[in-house]
Amino acid sequence: MTMKMSRNLVMRSTTFLTLVGTLVLAGCSKSETASDGSGEPVAATNVDHSHGGWWCVEHGVPEEECALCDKSLVSKFKDAGDWCDEHGRPESQCFICSPKRFDKFAATYEAKTGHKPPQPE
Repeated sequence: MTMKMSRNLVMRSTTFLTLVGTLVLAGCSKSETASDGSGEPVAATNVDHSHGGWWCVEHGVPEEECALCDKSLVSKFKDAGDWCDEHGRPESQCFICSPKRFDKFAATYEAKTGHKPPQPE
């Protein structure tokens, strides 16, 4: 093997190993979310709140209905008279005022995944 070929092989190997190491570390630093849609139960601890899926683990509602994450929804809820001024969230999603309200959203989660949802944070 020539010196040039050997150097090229070392450079490619180093680049490859760096790339693999970066991907492994990035994968390890991400937490699981309940929004993966796999049907597997997901722990609510150390959640990556990426908003990439259908379920907002942090607030316990579907992402498309989460006015705490998507501020553009606030006016829709306020206009409909569905707003808790005390806690700054839709009344229908205010589990602080009434923890039983979570049951409706939990049923949606269970219907989709077959598992109980993680408790909102």
